[in-house]
Amino acid sequence: MNNPDPNPNKTVILALTRVETARALGVSAITVDRLAKRGLLHPSRAIRRPVYPVWEVERFLRETSQPSRQKGVSP
Repeated sequence: MNNPDPNPNKTVILALTRVETARALGVSAITVDRLAKRGLLHPSRAIRRPVYPVWEVERFLRETSQPSRQKGVSP
């Protein structure tokens, strides 16, 4: 048999709980709540508890990792 996926039973993780998100970011779950309240992280509320799509966590890291440019300062 020629199966392109060596592990067909592998589960793909699409979203993280707030505790998993906190662990991934290296912060507390309360900090994840604060980030969401400030509008910096956007949870999905499609189910009873908020979950954070992996792409949303990656977006947050991309947008907050880039150095900010100060006004009047040339690169």
